[in-house]
Amino acid sequence: MRKKSQERVVGAMYGYVGKLLFVDLTNRTFEVRDLDEKTARDYVGGLSLGAKILYDEMPAKTPVFAPESMIGFVSSPANGTGPFMGGRFTVVSKSPVTGGFNDASAGGNFGPLMKRAGYDAIFFKGISEKPVYVFIDDGKVEFRDATHLWGKTTMALERAIKEELGDPKVAIASIGPGGENLSNMAGIMHDEHRAAARGGSGAVMGSKKLKAVVVRGNHRVQPYDREAVLALNKEVAEWQKGPVAPVFELFTNHGTGGTYESGILNGDTSVKNWLGTAADLTEEQRKKPTSQEQDKLFKVRKYACHACPVGCGAIYSVKDGKWPIEETGRPEYETDGMFGSMLLNDDVYAINQCNFLCNEYGLDTISVGATIAWLMECYNNGVFTKEEIDGIDLTWGNADAIVAMTEKICKGEGIGKILQAGSVAAAKHFNKGFEALVHASGIEIPQHDPRWSPGLARTYQYDPTPGRHVKGGLSIHYGNQPPEVRYDYTNTGERDVNGVVYSEALYATGFCTMSDFGLPPEIHIKFLTAVTGFEYTPEEARNLGIRSYTIRHAFNLREGFRRKDFTISDRIIGIPPLKEGPTAGVTVDAKMIADNFFRELGWNLDDAVPTKESLERVGGLENVIKDLYPNG
Repeated sequence: MRKKSQERVVGAMYGYVGKLLFVDLTNRTFEVRDLDEKTARDYVGGLSLGAKILYDEMPAKTPVFAPESMIGFVSSPANGTGPFMGGRFTVVSKSPVTGGFNDASAGGNFGPLMKRAGYDAIFFKGISEKPVYVFIDDGKVEFRDATHLWGKTTMALERAIKEELGDPKVAIASIGPGGENLSNMAGIMHDEHRAAARGGSGAVMGSKKLKAVVVRGNHRVQPYDREAVLALNKEVAEWQKGPVAPVFELFTNHGTGGTYESGILNGDTSVKNWLGTAADLTEEQRKKPTSQEQDKLFKVRKYACHACPVGCGAIYSVKDGKWPIEETGRPEYETDGMFGSMLLNDDVYAINQCNFLCNEYGLDTISVGATIAWLMECYNNGVFTKEEIDGIDLTWGNADAIVAMTEKICKGEGIGKILQAGSVAAAKHFNKGFEALVHASGIEIPQHDPRWSPGLARTYQYDPTPGRHVKGGLSIHYGNQPPEVRYDYTNTGERDVNGVVYSEALYATGFCTMSDFGLPPEIHIKFLTAVTGFEYTPEEARNLGIRSYTIRHAFNLREGFRRKDFTISDRIIGIPPLKEGPTAGVTVDAKMIADNFFRELGWNLDDAVPTKESLERVGGLENVIKDLYPNG
């Protein structure tokens, strides 16, 4: 690091703009506040800083679509300051799906350009009288009429705004018709093909009549030690050439969908709504939806997020078949799985059309695909008749039916209007089909199976943002451990908490999950210090991660949630176990894994409420202590 004579100047916000923007859409007013150094040091950015601000600013038990409900766009120190793979921003709000805390992140360029526009975070409350988009131009805030843009799909919207402003380089975060319709599946799109998709954040935007947030500016954010950032980038580049090189060659050349077939074979990727195995698909059916095969048919060019040397994205063009598409993003692994093996479908034209529709209408491909899988299982078991589902013959693997149902959901037409709320809400609406639901606290499960990587059971069920495969803990990678290790649940607590500590720091600093493959766990803290000048002892770094997790969890506790309220479907943890395949006979002891986790944190096992002592030990949680222990 720098010599003593060059140490960090107190009050200087290296790595930050140092400004927060709070916008009231009802009154069309705004307030600019300073980001104080202690908050920045304790909560860093992204999901952590977002949760802190949401906890402090939004009244407890605010209805999700009420004027007082807030939604925030939060950057991170790594955004725009040089670190490789440090381009992700986070959207925070209350979730219309779970009723608790929600964070959803995206790559692209919005996070760095939001800082260039003059703010580390932008929070919205209130409800606009008519559709609006907010244009933030080098610190200036402008409310612009979006009546003529309401109803537009996301790609058309982005292009219309860029033309209207006469600037093709502005960054735009927007909703499609799904968000306008307040769908629980609605996400927020950016750079046309990037998505902060999960948990219904797009519906929160839609409820406020906020069609888009547009940012532009020339504000330069300086890192504390640029030479240290460059040295760490060099370390990352060398690491990519090391033992993990084959993994990164795969992601660079073919993206996340390159692991589709291997996931099916090892038991990670779902088949037939979590009831099937690789044996339900032929070798050709497993291979066709991989990105390796799709790239041969559709790939036009690569796509990379801000400051990313991996470049896992690609642009596709589908020129033939039933559903031609001029331009679309390459389906990610999750999308391939949800519209592929999950539905016993190997038609790549259908998969791309479903991906295109979801992106254009601004819906989460995980929840849409999983909801179709739920309905498909119900239909094939006679729970629903063909007439009840708008005459669509939703048999397993029927590509035409899958596309037709996706279009119904995206447009909110017929049964699609009900399905837009998600599988759990749909089952409650029809009062049937409960046995086919697979979810965590109401949100559909992504394409990674706890029966293969058991730690995901705790993550899916108890992470403050449930049902997320990228959240910390024993993680997806734990599935690569030998069976005698991964299915031994007796001493998982320390490893689980260490995984959370690492993950929370990674996301708070603004890094992509790609950056956790094989790198030493302290790398993100080193980057954080190089960018901000904040130095952390090992204990402080650990508390940073625990504090981030705790403030998110505290939001849910304040809403009235306790341990019993966080649920996970029996099927996904092997009750009953599969009879064949690589995870045959596996039943995950989800309770033991969670007990170990809460015990390691020093939380009460019965209700998952942190003890006062554990909160004081972590520090920076004074408001949480006051709320949980008002009598001292």
